[in-house]
Amino acid sequence: MADVSANPRAARRTLVSVHELTKTFSTHDGGGLPVLEGISLDVQPGEIVALLGKSGSGKSTLLRCIAGLVLPSSGTVTYRGKPLHGINTGVSLVFQTFALLPWLTVQQNVELGLEAQGIPPEERALRAREVIDLIGLDGFESAFPKELSGGMRQRVGFARALVVEPDLLLMDEPFSALDVLTAENLRTELLELWQAGEFPAQAILIVTHNIEEAVAFADRVIVLGTNPGRIRAELACALERPRDRRDERFSALVDEIYGIMTDRPQAAVPAAPGQEDGGGVQQVVLPHASVDGIAGLAELALASGEAADLAQLAAVVGFAIDDLFPIVDALTMLGFATVQGGRLDLTEAGERFAGADIQRSKEIFREAALQRVPLVRRIQRALEHSSDGALREGFFIDLLASHYSRDEARAQLETAIDWGRYAELLEYDAGRGEVSLHVHAEQPATH
Repeated sequence: MADVSANPRAARRTLVSVHELTKTFSTHDGGGLPVLEGISLDVQPGEIVALLGKSGSGKSTLLRCIAGLVLPSSGTVTYRGKPLHGINTGVSLVFQTFALLPWLTVQQNVELGLEAQGIPPEERALRAREVIDLIGLDGFESAFPKELSGGMRQRVGFARALVVEPDLLLMDEPFSALDVLTAENLRTELLELWQAGEFPAQAILIVTHNIEEAVAFADRVIVLGTNPGRIRAELACALERPRDRRDERFSALVDEIYGIMTDRPQAAVPAAPGQEDGGGVQQVVLPHASVDGIAGLAELALASGEAADLAQLAAVVGFAIDDLFPIVDALTMLGFATVQGGRLDLTEAGERFAGADIQRSKEIFREAALQRVPLVRRIQRALEHSSDGALREGFFIDLLASHYSRDEARAQLETAIDWGRYAELLEYDAGRGEVSLHVHAEQPATH
């Protein structure tokens, strides 16, 4: 087993190098959806690197490019100095959703990678048992995945990835599907193995959206921006392990990253109705935030006074600040707030929205949605030009699928419908799967 983790600077030959990587996915209309742009980074032996970013930053796509599962559109990935032209044999990947084969036992699941390498049965059984014991699964060799808790299933995922002794372990939000205590326990045990020099990999690259997890786990944190993903910052985490989250240095680093992730360039205000350039489709990604969440955060910010601190607001509601990011994005998109240095400041419109009664808040929200949310406006216009003011949801999903994955297209439509219903612009019949104009909308249907 590799022992470079006990001496992080013992071996300096770069394991993986990414240079000016760009990834654009083809869309149904022949266009492209940019996901990553100009990404350059190196991973050295003996270090843990965290890729930190929100949804839309392309961090999972970058991980798959490094694994050789996705080809970059431009730029290069090299493994030990050689360009990658297929599957990267020097890495293993741990997924968020365990990805175990339910008809195989723990032992058989762990042996899969060794079997693919052609390792003889006796040797792979021995190596699998060693890693099963190392990762805390001793006694569960003959159990099937359905018999295990979520934490134990993820341990099997780690054992399966580590049994092949990869140079680099790639982890795609490996703790996000676990409860808080289970995640913390597993994270601590892995770090203990790393510190003891017993970890069967030379380096770790972990994808996460959780700032505190990144600071607690990594030696370096790389912060990605969104749409498309670009590197916004790279920060060293030189704190000794085990790391105390109450340490002022820990808190200061977390606060610095908060500031980087929230103090982002404000999105350009979409063109007003009737002023779109050439009638083209302007893609502004809707954050997955409900109207209740938007209104709730606006009310908390109003109550806290000028320039509310996002970390303090998160503490008030008992959530990680990462959970507030989609709502913060929604407030800024609607023109209700600006963010700088990790502090949220309501605009005049935001203060009116937060302080209004239900009917007035609907009016303010409707005005903002029509002026600043192109998708809501386009849905309304399509309905206005239909024969009866109604269209099947599949029509909109098909159009959106030209720019997003099918799942994201549906999520975008669901958010737009939620906002449009609150604004009394749209109605939705779930039984019929139909979107229609609200009968009392300010801009009634034209037939």
